[in-house]
Amino acid sequence: MRTTFLFLFPVLFIGAFLSCKQPVSQASERIRPLKDTIGFAQYTWQMDSLMSRIERAGWKKGDTTSLRFAICPHDDYTYVGKLYPELLQNIKAPNVILLGVAHGAAKMGIEDSLVFDSFTEWKGPWKNVKILPEREDVYEALAGKYAIVNDSLHTSEHSIEAMIPFLQYFNRDVSIIPILVPAMSPRRMEQCGRALAQVIDSVAAKNKWEWGKDYAIVVTTDAVHYGNEDWGGKDMAPFGCDTTGIRKALNLEHRIINWCFRGDINPWRIRMFNRYTLDQEDYHNYKWTWCGRYCVPVAMYAAYYLDHQHTLQSMPAMYSTSITASHVPVDDLRMGRTAIATRCHWVGYAAVGYR
Repeated sequence: MRTTFLFLFPVLFIGAFLSCKQPVSQASERIRPLKDTIGFAQYTWQMDSLMSRIERAGWKKGDTTSLRFAICPHDDYTYVGKLYPELLQNIKAPNVILLGVAHGAAKMGIEDSLVFDSFTEWKGPWKNVKILPEREDVYEALAGKYAIVNDSLHTSEHSIEAMIPFLQYFNRDVSIIPILVPAMSPRRMEQCGRALAQVIDSVAAKNKWEWGKDYAIVVTTDAVHYGNEDWGGKDMAPFGCDTTGIRKALNLEHRIINWCFRGDINPWRIRMFNRYTLDQEDYHNYKWTWCGRYCVPVAMYAAYYLDHQHTLQSMPAMYSTSITASHVPVDDLRMGRTAIATRCHWVGYAAVGYR
């Protein structure tokens, strides 16, 4: 949940300078800085304290399940709470391809391409998180037709970095390939997802990687952004903010999850998600406000085309909201909230794992 964004002229200038033709391999040793140091943890002691509090609240420690694909929220830790560890504890693979929302892409004039970065490491609580060297192969295979590089977009975006402290909590040596997904048509989503799957397949075969054991794919989205208060003047409460309206909104949320994410992954479910979340007249606009309306379909198409035997199945989905979940206390941890949580301003969180 984010209600304000700051895009300064230097950021836009740098974004233009880092053209789509810049190879990832030209990067020197550079560390991607943190965007959100309020809603997310940045220190080991914050994560240790946070996890102790989540454990006391009774989060479910997983079994030996190793997920191949997952859909994870990215809102403030105090609001999302136990959904993070309950899902991400089951990402056992040491190499994780992370797809995220590109909230600021429209203001930078970026769309229709998967957006890579050229950083060599990302900041993490315990140590910097390594970028997989295989990113070079993935990007080079997609460059031009399906992918660009833009570090400015990556440094302005908070969605992927939300998951890194939890991934590193469970695996100190996790390595990543971060990819942002800006606006694109449903047809383009499938093209990008299929192309990404083909490249991942090739890289996995070359490295003898097994999906779920050696690499996993995680995409992040928050579910509905609901209400008519503190949303930049927008009214995003089509059912109203009273008890009846919130119940209708939650019913629609569960309908989306049941129709689109329960069971296997197939193109019909992905197209259904498009119909729920995208304005059918103009895909740039929301129909129902899931911020991952582009990255989730791309990631699901990638998973679908990687799953040659069609064995991928979802585990029971988890869902909460910023007004129904018990908030994890964080004020004494030098953390906080980036937005309010009220009946007229709340966010939904869906966490779904596939094995």
